[in-house]
Amino acid sequence: MLDSQATKTPPSLLYMVKQVELVVRSHLDELVKPSGITALQYTALTVLERHDGLSAAQLARDSFVTAQSIADLVRSLENRGLVRRERNPNSRRELLILLTDTGRELLAQHACQVRELEERMVRDLTAHQTEQFREALSRAWHALS
Repeated sequence: MLDSQATKTPPSLLYMVKQVELVVRSHLDELVKPSGITALQYTALTVLERHDGLSAAQLARDSFVTAQSIADLVRSLENRGLVRRERNPNSRRELLILLTDTGRELLAQHACQVRELEERMVRDLTAHQTEQFREALSRAWHALS
């Protein structure tokens, strides 16, 4: 009689990526909850930290949310004083979204906890394996973008 574990098909990579995404988001939600923001809002703030002054459409793409939902997300962050909107000097019809000092402070408050979460995620990997994982994720993203 064959061992049923040995004959099981491993889960697909897509399934495994989604599992990691969901558990990371759950942990991130718990980390930022005391600040009154969500993991999605935190992600948008980190996007602005790397590339300040984005249009709503670009922020939505880079934050993995729809163009429709970014308006509510930005409004909420703006009401909290974490972002501000300014007219684009090159295109007066376009508003750019910028991170405020308060937004930067909030990110700094969570930087250590977020770094610890990431370290926990890869703690069973060597430094070389972690870099390979990072490269593999980047290649996978580029292949589908």
